[in-house]
Amino acid sequence: MAIETRSISFIPETERYGRPRRLFTIWFGTNLSIVCMTVGMLGVVAGLSFGWALLALVIGNAIGTVFMAAHSAQGPHLGIPQMIQSRAQFGVLGAGLPLLTVVVTYTLYNAANGAVVAPALGVTFGLGPVAAPAVFGAATVLVASVGYELIHRIGATMAVLSGLVFVGVVAILLTRGPVQPSTGTFLPSVFIATITQATAWGLTYGPYVADYSRYLPSHVSTARTFWATALGCFLGSGLTMALGAWLAASFAGIAADPGIAIPGLFGGAALPVRLLLILGLLLGNVMTLYSAYMASAGVLSGFHRRETIGFATRLILMAALIVIATAIAIATAGNFEHVFGDMLSLMVYLLVPWSAINLADYYWVRHGRYDVAAMFDLEGQYGRFNATTLAIYAATILIELPFLQVAAWTGPAARWIGADIGWLPGLVVPALLYPMVERRRIAG
Repeated sequence: MAIETRSISFIPETERYGRPRRLFTIWFGTNLSIVCMTVGMLGVVAGLSFGWALLALVIGNAIGTVFMAAHSAQGPHLGIPQMIQSRAQFGVLGAGLPLLTVVVTYTLYNAANGAVVAPALGVTFGLGPVAAPAVFGAATVLVASVGYELIHRIGATMAVLSGLVFVGVVAILLTRGPVQPSTGTFLPSVFIATITQATAWGLTYGPYVADYSRYLPSHVSTARTFWATALGCFLGSGLTMALGAWLAASFAGIAADPGIAIPGLFGGAALPVRLLLILGLLLGNVMTLYSAYMASAGVLSGFHRRETIGFATRLILMAALIVIATAIAIATAGNFEHVFGDMLSLMVYLLVPWSAINLADYYWVRHGRYDVAAMFDLEGQYGRFNATTLAIYAATILIELPFLQVAAWTGPAARWIGADIGWLPGLVVPALLYPMVERRRIAG
């Protein structure tokens, strides 16, 4: 296992390796985290019964997983990072808009992870509120800079170890006697909101899921790539969110602070369990930094034909991104969720129309036929900017606004429904508009 030398460039067939099954382990492993578990708690905390919350989580995870797995299937066929492929839809320079959105989104996610992990690092290693996220950020850069193969191996390891921890949690709690879930009911607005939260979890993987399948041989079938990714993500996120909902319904004390309470269930083994939970957060942080780096490199390389990024440049870009994320985590310690929760939500709604456009182009317009070399050529067939795609992207964002619900804005549709479903028109509108417009443009 050596340091990865490829980044945004095409992976030649001679360097392809691996089997689709490793996609199952990395997506199963990365979803076995406290953050994912917390998403599962939200519906129950808002008043849903465990049964209704579980149904909403299954529906939401199924929707989000279908889209993210469809992106993953592009990786072996094209052999390039997910967001570089967006140049075929937006233009070599026009793709900088969704690329920048990805960079901002994943930098904020890295900041959120740094804020979440700081208390656990403090308890485990005695690190202060500044040192904890700084050490976590440095470890993230170290692993992410090694690259693809190390990330996959950590994912496979965490799929096993984190899985054992979560199974252990269930076994320990069941041995304590009969469990009586808290009372809850069916609240239509909360049910819809829970579906939205679970759907958004899967959709946010879309901009980088193919980054972890692009080294697979090109002869690997689309179906095998899709199902290996889908099963890993759906089972990992679905089971983890279901555990979160169960804890919120039956063990409110554990749900209030799972990072401390869960290791406490294991008695003398609390320390290794706490370390595993920290490593689970580290894996997620590494994956978002790795892809944020490639998105930022994609923006910079778009201005001239450049397909390779040296290790020194990679390290500098990663370090710069993690310094920004760490500074945000430190500055907003104890208040990150309130300060940046809405901003992260808004970033999701900027990414959803991109996802619909990218998938519509790949599966319905060009049917997977692309000129990879032209994606690095300002004068190539994809051009510098695709004005029609950018117009559809901007129009979709405007259409989403009435459905959004954040602290600064509640749209009339969201107010009437009682929940935020902005992601739904964000998927449907461009999926219908883009194929019609782009086919005519290509034919003309």
